[in-house]
Amino acid sequence: MKKLKIIELASVLAGPSVGQFFAELGAEVIKVESSKTGGDVTRSWLFKGEKRNGTVSAYFTSVNWGKKSLSIDLSNKEERAIVYKLVKNADIVVASYKPGDSEKLGVDFNTLKEINPALIYGQITGYGLSNPKVGYDAVIQAESGFMSINGEQGAAPLKMPVALIDVLAGHQLKEALLVALIERMESGKGKCVQVALIDAAISALVNQGANWLVGKNEPKSMGNLHPNIAPYGELFETKDCRQLLLAIGNDKQFYRLCSILSINEMGGFSANQERVVNRDELNRILADKIRLWPSHELMELLVNQQVPAGLVNTINDALDQGEPHWFLEAEGITGLRSFVASGFDRLSLSPPPQLGQHNQEILDGLN
Repeated sequence: MKKLKIIELASVLAGPSVGQFFAELGAEVIKVESSKTGGDVTRSWLFKGEKRNGTVSAYFTSVNWGKKSLSIDLSNKEERAIVYKLVKNADIVVASYKPGDSEKLGVDFNTLKEINPALIYGQITGYGLSNPKVGYDAVIQAESGFMSINGEQGAAPLKMPVALIDVLAGHQLKEALLVALIERMESGKGKCVQVALIDAAISALVNQGANWLVGKNEPKSMGNLHPNIAPYGELFETKDCRQLLLAIGNDKQFYRLCSILSINEMGGFSANQERVVNRDELNRILADKIRLWPSHELMELLVNQQVPAGLVNTINDALDQGEPHWFLEAEGITGLRSFVASGFDRLSLSPPPQLGQHNQEILDGLN
């Protein structure tokens, strides 16, 4: 099978995550970065006290493994011609320009399809191709309703601590590009697919959106609590002061939990809807029982009885206990894979590139 060739005209998180996804599947991914502005802006996004590795920051490493970096000035006609040569044999272009910017730079779909009619062009925007408003994850979280339902009950709206809308938009674009590749197998023709951050955010409201659309129940912030299930998301403290989260999804699991905790009287709690209504009283009973147990003993019983529960870990705890297939490693750098489904070969990737690291290699390949 022909190795896919991807040209990445994208920066920050959403678009580059798509590039890394294809790199993990074995594609050649060429990341085109601006020589005028210092490349992908995340190269300069350092956490407090971070020592950057050349032009590579920790943030940059999150979605830029396995790529080659070409640093050029697209506003320069001669340098832009390099991209045109690359596009001739490319399968996919991934772009993340504001509406109108790709046309100004001469790398929009209509221009590039004249060079390669089979080209698939995937674009990330904030609000669609006709809306020039700049789209940033935090703003989209606010506008899409996510912040209004995140945080403790009655507290100020709260954004999520990862750029989740960017991540979701990246997944949406991966799906669109894969569908476009399947269509091209039949038609031989390329196409432009586009994902807006606001669209990805709204589609991800799932049950919270349905609670309003179907039941006219306005979702509000509830902390860890679930509006439709109980106990689901509640935290309880164990005897050794660990925080334990329950995620009871059905009555059978609840009965098993009660058996483990020696709760014999379930009046008012037998069915999920009763537990949702009587949540506060139920949580008091559960808290009294759970604080009698050491965390490791209780977790062992819960796991054995298939009761969904977990201890709250820090990120370093979670990663230190992680599975090998989660990680990428090269030249002393460790990163996270973006594609973790089983059933595929797990390729070793080169580390995130320095700015312009592969200029000469790429130019030599065009001659």
